[in-house]
Amino acid sequence: MGYKDSSLPAAERAASLLALMTAEEKVGQLVQPFGWKTYRKQSDGSVRLDESFKQQVRSSGVGSLYGVLRADPWTEVTLENGLSPEEGARAINEIQRFAVEESRLGIPILFGEECSHGHMAIGGTVFPVPLLVGSAWNVDLYREMCRAIAAETRCQGGSATYSPVLDVVRDPRWGRTEECFGEDPYMIGELAAAAVQGLQGERLDSERSVIATLKHFAAYGSSEGGRNAGPVHMGLRELHEIDLHPFRKGVEAGAMSIMPAYNEIDGVPCTVNDYLLQRVLREEWGFEGFVITDCGAINMLASGHDVAENGEEAAAAALKAGIDMEMSGDMFGKHLLSALKRGTVSEAKLDEAVLRVLKLKFKLGLFERPYVDPEQAAKIIGSKEHVELARQVAREGIVLLKNEGGTLPLRKETGQIAVIGPNANHIYNQLGDYTSPQPRHQVVTLLDGIRNKFGADGEERVLYAPGCRIRGDSREGFETALACAGQADVVVLALGGSSARDFGEGTIDLRTGASVVTEHSWSDMECGEGIDRTGLHLLGVQLELAQEIHRLGKPVIVVYINGRPIVEPWIDENAHAILEAWYPGQEGGNALADILFGEVNPSGRLTVSIPKNVGQLPVYYNGKRSRGKRYLEMDAKPRYPFGFGLSYTSYAYDGLRVSPDRISPDGEATVTVNVTNTGTVAGSEVVQLYVSDKVSSLTRPEKELKDFRKIALEPGETRTVEFRVGKEQLQMLNRQLTPVVEPGEFLIMVGRNAEDGISASLFVENEV
Repeated sequence: MGYKDSSLPAAERAASLLALMTAEEKVGQLVQPFGWKTYRKQSDGSVRLDESFKQQVRSSGVGSLYGVLRADPWTEVTLENGLSPEEGARAINEIQRFAVEESRLGIPILFGEECSHGHMAIGGTVFPVPLLVGSAWNVDLYREMCRAIAAETRCQGGSATYSPVLDVVRDPRWGRTEECFGEDPYMIGELAAAAVQGLQGERLDSERSVIATLKHFAAYGSSEGGRNAGPVHMGLRELHEIDLHPFRKGVEAGAMSIMPAYNEIDGVPCTVNDYLLQRVLREEWGFEGFVITDCGAINMLASGHDVAENGEEAAAAALKAGIDMEMSGDMFGKHLLSALKRGTVSEAKLDEAVLRVLKLKFKLGLFERPYVDPEQAAKIIGSKEHVELARQVAREGIVLLKNEGGTLPLRKETGQIAVIGPNANHIYNQLGDYTSPQPRHQVVTLLDGIRNKFGADGEERVLYAPGCRIRGDSREGFETALACAGQADVVVLALGGSSARDFGEGTIDLRTGASVVTEHSWSDMECGEGIDRTGLHLLGVQLELAQEIHRLGKPVIVVYINGRPIVEPWIDENAHAILEAWYPGQEGGNALADILFGEVNPSGRLTVSIPKNVGQLPVYYNGKRSRGKRYLEMDAKPRYPFGFGLSYTSYAYDGLRVSPDRISPDGEATVTVNVTNTGTVAGSEVVQLYVSDKVSSLTRPEKELKDFRKIALEPGETRTVEFRVGKEQLQMLNRQLTPVVEPGEFLIMVGRNAEDGISASLFVENEV
C-alpha cells in the first residue's frame, strides 16, 4: 500500500498503485464520462448520484469527469437547474466521496473543466475572450487573469482545464478565431508560457492551481477553407516554425496536459499522429504529462477520417500513438479490454498511459486532499477583485481603429447620446462561446456602461434602440433607431457578431428594445465552434442601418463586438471613429465607456491582420516574400496591419541602435530605441521588434515578431526600450529541420506595428 505514503515521490506511488490494479481498473482510469450526467440536483440544492455512474465506480472506477459544473445550452444546465458556486463545490465533494469510499482502491477522480475565458460554471467571472487578451499585449496581466481562473476552478473541485488554445489563426473565417490569441507564433508562445505559469502555479497541489491543457495539437487554425477540423496542408518546416512553436513554449513552461486537434496533417489525423505525440512531444521536448483527446476524436477515426475499420481498431490505434485519456467518448471504455485480449495493444502500453494519469493525481494532491471547502468557493468565485481584473483586461485589449478629427474621447458635456445596434444591450452577444448562463445584473453591456457614466441622468441622457438583429432582414426597428439618433448629438453604433447559443432569453423587440419571450427563440449566432463563414462582412441589415444613420449627419462612432475580424469598407471610410472590442466579457460595457469618455487611453493592438477584402485571404503579416505581388483589383496589403492600434496621444521613435552590429552565430546583440509620448495625455505604447533575414538558404517570412514591450508614458516623457537579439531570434530550420543561424545581414525593425517602424542592420559572421 505504498501509494498511500505521501512522503514518497509521485512516480513511485503511481507504480505502487498500478501493481494493485486489474485490467478493468486500469482502463477505468483512462475514461472521462460527461460529468453533468452523473447527478441530479435536488430541491434543497444537494445532488443525487446517477445509479449507472455508481455502478461504473464500483466495478472499474472512473478516472476523470468532464464538465461536472459546465453550464450552457449544450449541457441543458441553466440558472434554474444548475448549481451555485457553493452548491457546485458540495456536489463535487459528494461525487468524489463516493469514488474514494466505494471504489476498491479509493482512487480519486480528476475533474476537468472548460475555462477558455473563465470557468464555464454558474457564477464564474467571465473574462474577455483570448482574441482580446492577445490584443492587450500584456503577458503579466494575462498571467494574473489565469491565476484568478485557476482559483475559481480549483476552489470548486476542478483540477484540470482545457485551455489555453494555442492555434495560430490563418483564416479568420474559422469560427474558433475568438478562442485564439492571434496570427503570430511568437506572441502566442509568450502567452502560452504565461497561461501555464498562471494556471498551474508553483505547485500543482496548491488550492489555487489546476492542470493546463495545451490545445489543439497541432495546426488546427490552418484548416482548408477555414472550416472547422478540415484537412491541413502543411510541410514539416512550417509546422515546426509556426504551429508547433507555441506548444513547445508551453511544454517548456511545464504544461502537464496536451490535447490533439481533430484535423489531419498530410493525411494523418492528429489523434493517431505518433510523430507528433511520441517523437516530437515526448522524445524531443521531454513532455512528462498526459495526452487527452478532444471530445469524440477517437470516434472520428472510424467515422469521419475513416482510417480505422471499427471502434476497437480506432481505440487501439489511439493508445499506441500516445493517447492517455479519452475525453467524453466511449471508445476506450468499450474496446480497450477486448483489444488487450486480442493482443492489438500490449499491457505495457496500457500501463504507460495509466501511470501518467495516476502520477498527476498524486502531484495534484488529490489523494491527500480530495475535497474542497464550499464556503471558500462562495467567497472566491466572482469576487470583486476578479470582476475588476476582467474590466482591466478589457480596457487594455480594446483597439481604436479610427478616430477622425478627434471624435473621441467624448465629453460628459455632450448633450444626448444615442446607443444603437444589436450589440448595444445584449448580454450574451458580448461574452463569446464557452460561456455559462448569466444573471442580467452580472453583465455590463455597452448601454449600461455609458449610462453608468451619467449616474441618475443616464436614462435621460443616453437613448437606446436596437435597430436590427445580427442576422435576418427585418427593418422594423429602423424607424425607432432613426428617431432615436435624430434626437442625439452623437451616435454610438454597436454592430458586429454573436457567438451566443440559445440561452432561452427570447428575442428583442426591435421597436422597443425590450426582451420578448417567444415560443421559438431567434439565433443570431454567426461565430463560435463549428460556425465558419464564407465572408467577413456584417450579416443581416447592419450595414444598411449604419448607412441610414450616417445620412442624418451626426458623428457616428462604430463599436464592433465580435469574434473575428470584420471587413466593411464603407464603415472604414465613413464612420467617424471605430473601436474593435472583440468579445470583452462581463465588464465589457464599463471598459468601453472608460475608453469612449477618455478615462482610459486605448492601448490595444491588433493580433490579426484585417483585410480590405475577403478575397485577399490569407493576409497574415509574416508570409513569405515569394507569395506574390498583387491582385488585379487591389494590392495584397491589409486594411489594418498586425500590431495596429491608435491612441489618444502620439508616439515618436528614434535613436535605434544595435550593439554590437556584428555577432557570431552564437552571439547576442542589444537593441535599444527611444520612444517618446509627443501628445498631451498619458498613454501606453506597444513597442514591437521584428526581424527579417535578408538572404537565406531557404525561403523565409518577410518579417517576424521576436519581442515586444508595453510601456506607460506621461506626456513628453521619453523611455529607452531595450531588447536582446541572439540565436533564438535569428535561427531558422535548415533542410534537416535543425535550428541554425546562417551568416548574413538581418534587418532589425522596431515600431508601432508590422508596417510602421524604423530599422537597422545586424550582421552575423562566422568570425567576429
